[in-house]
Amino acid sequence: MYKVVEKFVSINGEGLRAGELAVFIRFLGCNLKCSYCDTKWANEPECPYELMSGEEIYAYIKETGVRNVTLTGGEPLIQKEMKELIDLLLKDGLLRIEIETNGSVDVQQINYSSERVSITLDYKGKSSLMEGYMKRDSFKLLTKKDSVKFVVGDNEDLERALSFIKECELLEKTNVLFSCIFDKIQPAEVVEFMKNNKLIEARIQLQLHKYIWGPTVKGV
Repeated sequence: MYKVVEKFVSINGEGLRAGELAVFIRFLGCNLKCSYCDTKWANEPECPYELMSGEEIYAYIKETGVRNVTLTGGEPLIQKEMKELIDLLLKDGLLRIEIETNGSVDVQQINYSSERVSITLDYKGKSSLMEGYMKRDSFKLLTKKDSVKFVVGDNEDLERALSFIKECELLEKTNVLFSCIFDKIQPAEVVEFMKNNKLIEARIQLQLHKYIWGPTVKGV
């Protein structure tokens, strides 16, 4: 059984499928406490949740008719038997599954060799207060179907991201995204940084859902 705090259809606000419709399954709880967390409510022990079996989650997804599935949180990979849920969803043959994970949990616990499973792996910079929890080995496993999302709030975050990109040769291995912390850094600053450092293969992304519905609206 899985602890689900939200399930809804909306657009992907971030990642490689930003702007596309997706079914979101948001799970309860997180092992980090980022300074800028926008889903703190979903990480509180007293947060209401719905206990759902894998079969019930799959049935809900099928009812929507949407092929993109985003498993998020909180932190989805601290849920027990996440691999079993992914394997169940893959049996459909049509669904594309994205796992949004915070960089601190070992991604090797799941079998994501399928081309229909992708990981969006966050790298939390200094402004998050959680940089020390990043599992570096996880970033080495990513391929071109996955992405690293550097969540940046100031120039120090950008410089740390640049160092890590070069150290791990991320641009050669996977997709690199810069995600601006809402109201903390101007997107134009990130673009200038990309230009100055010739980050030709990287991308900037904005959290589309916050610009469309506002930064505090749930279920979008």
